[in-house]
Amino acid sequence: MNKHLLSMHDLTAEDVLRVLDTAESFREVGTRVIKKVPALRGRTVVNFFLENSTRTRISFELAAKRLSADVINFSASGSSVSKGESLKDTALTLQAMGADAVVIRHSSSGSPHQLTKWISGSVINAGDGTHEHPTQALLDLYTMREKLGRLEGLRVAILGDVLHSRVARSLSFGLVKMGAEVTLVGPPTLIPPDASAWGVQESYDIESVLPKLDVCYVLRVQKERQRLEYFPSVREYSRLFGLTTGRVGLLPEGALIMHPGPMNRGVEIDSDVADLPSSMIEEQVTNGIAIRMSLLYLLLGGSGGGGEPADE
Repeated sequence: MNKHLLSMHDLTAEDVLRVLDTAESFREVGTRVIKKVPALRGRTVVNFFLENSTRTRISFELAAKRLSADVINFSASGSSVSKGESLKDTALTLQAMGADAVVIRHSSSGSPHQLTKWISGSVINAGDGTHEHPTQALLDLYTMREKLGRLEGLRVAILGDVLHSRVARSLSFGLVKMGAEVTLVGPPTLIPPDASAWGVQESYDIESVLPKLDVCYVLRVQKERQRLEYFPSVREYSRLFGLTTGRVGLLPEGALIMHPGPMNRGVEIDSDVADLPSSMIEEQVTNGIAIRMSLLYLLLGGSGGGGEPADE
């Protein structure tokens, strides 16, 4: 594996399988009474979140602590960033503190790549602008493989605001890399112009796609973008592209419903649909901890990319 994880393009198919297989062994740690292993004792992980997050930040914090790493949580509010300190100066401060890994979320695409120029530790992209969110894609791949037994040949639709979604990009790249068939579904205004280069198909008709799927992956409608008028109204979007109770009946038996969160219940997905047994939304959160444990271990504690194996 590479020293950093900035994009799904940094991983080969073999790397992806290694991350998923390692996560399988770490998932058991979460079922123990004492949810800790000493794999990264003495290592320091910095959660450097300059954009709001709940699931991802807490997931990385739990993952690092379960590996016995020292964890520093760093956010814009309450730090010198709020006083105008540059990304470079903040990075140099983290470098001086001896950070072994920095998990960064930033509103500007490319920020994790910039960070690699200034610190010697590993950098993990936890979401940068509308670019990528590779750890979300990995936990989604893990969930699909766990529930359906394979990734190759799976038929997956990614439904909704693909244009602004870093999750959609990373997941598309990951699924195609692993041999799945991916269809992007949404209004023409929300399908990226370069999507055909991703190795995916495109559709504007949700009801023709649903009967063929193994996984329906629903994206959040980013209401903050609505002022840009990518679609007439939230109500209109929900009517044409929402995963409603009626539309769920078109899915084959055993098909999974997934969503990266947070959800807008009643907009891109009906509240009842989100709570169906076929909904994997809670499992995705649980699996996220195991995947991030796996990544931190492989980058910092295991062989490849992050130094010598830690003493067990």
